[in-house]
Amino acid sequence: MLRRRFSSGLANGLMTLYALVTLYPLYWLFISAFKSNEEFYSRPFQLPTSWKFDSFARAWKVSDMGTSMLNSVIVTGVSLVLTLAIGALAAYILSRFQFRFKLAVMGIFLLGMLIPIHSTLVPLFIVMNKIHLLNTYGALIFPYVAFELPIAIFIIQAYMNTFPKEIEEAAHLDGLGYWGIFSKIMLPLSAPALSTVGILAVLRFWNDFSFALVFISKPALKTLPLSLSQFATGYMTDYELTMAALAIAVVPTIIIYLIFQRSIMQGMVAGAVKG
Repeated sequence: MLRRRFSSGLANGLMTLYALVTLYPLYWLFISAFKSNEEFYSRPFQLPTSWKFDSFARAWKVSDMGTSMLNSVIVTGVSLVLTLAIGALAAYILSRFQFRFKLAVMGIFLLGMLIPIHSTLVPLFIVMNKIHLLNTYGALIFPYVAFELPIAIFIIQAYMNTFPKEIEEAAHLDGLGYWGIFSKIMLPLSAPALSTVGILAVLRFWNDFSFALVFISKPALKTLPLSLSQFATGYMTDYELTMAALAIAVVPTIIIYLIFQRSIMQGMVAGAVKG
């Protein structure tokens, strides 16, 4: 009994320590957002002596965060919808149907998870330049969807594999076709896996810098990460405005995660134990 309590206490202590280590960067970011440049250097880990709220308004105006945030919302939203729609359809087919070359198709999708994304920047730039997609939303949306689909299909398929076949057989007897089974049964049951894929995709799309830097040069189309880079030059960085802008940029992802955290955890462990 004593050993069990000790093990439980040790586990709780380690988890608490891990949580503190994980949350500390966010804490440091938010307290730094209220500091001046001088105080950022002189008191990097202490609370600010005077809280500067005007930094947020200045950062928003200087970097034109309204436009860049709207662009990020459009690119992230469209990419997310396409990723979930195509990924769920592909996962449903791979999970519930048997056909020739199924293993080969699955292997191709899994191979996509092994391709280093940044190694494709130059070929993609050449292709998009030839098809006149540079400086458009499509220059970001298509690569985002293509590189996110392998992990999306992998997670959703693993979750759908846990569904008993009897559900589909009963639906067939009730007159539902394949599309009805997919839209009315498989999709609602796959909500935890879809939430997991969704949050992972949103984090990648929202925070991407390299693709946006290479494929977008028009100021009116710049996404949020590009606007944040305006506070740094080759000679200095305005940390007062940088931290304020970063604090604004990170809030939407935190809110999304808090809303869907339960579904995300369910989707993460889905498929680990079949039943």
